[in-house]
Amino acid sequence: MTSLPDRTPTAPTARTGPPHDFAASRRRLAGFTGAGYDRGRNTIWQIGWMLTSGLITSRWWCPPSIRAAILRGFGATIGRGVNIRHGVRIHWPWKLTVGHNSWIGEQTWILNLEPVTIGDDVCISQDVFLCTGSHDRHSPTFEFDNAPIVVQDGAWVAARATILRGTVVGRDSVIGATALVRGNVAPGSVILGAAATNHSPSGRPA
Repeated sequence: MTSLPDRTPTAPTARTGPPHDFAASRRRLAGFTGAGYDRGRNTIWQIGWMLTSGLITSRWWCPPSIRAAILRGFGATIGRGVNIRHGVRIHWPWKLTVGHNSWIGEQTWILNLEPVTIGDDVCISQDVFLCTGSHDRHSPTFEFDNAPIVVQDGAWVAARATILRGTVVGRDSVIGATALVRGNVAPGSVILGAAATNHSPSGRPA
């Protein structure tokens, strides 16, 4: 009788190599300085905003009118008829400008290390991420590479879209749900999908 081969699984063999030379690593985060980043207000303002945001403006029971008034008190420019929903995170209100009759949906995160400007009649849907912050990947200490964001009048940024630093979203354009966008989006463009494909009727590049 022929015996069957032993198919009992064996433990994987660990592969060893030369030890990593950490001293020769290209990036040293311990040397990060944050050079060029201006928070815009002193520490007292920053602490005051963090407490107010966590305890009042982000809560569901805070009316939009009170939320807008508090933001104005902290230096934001907020137009008439603006509806900022609960759960919205705004990093520094003094670096935020919102025009008239615009909406900002629940759980939107405005990481405005640099100014964010939102025009009139703009709809920012739920869970949108507006990120003005980045890092210079060529910097040995991974320093900031931040830039402002502008969303022009009449634009719609749909749910869970991400707008990266330096982006200008053109007038009356649409950024579809989950799209990832950086750069200039021409007025009237329709940008769909995670790959940010331009579906504008005119075919203009985004």
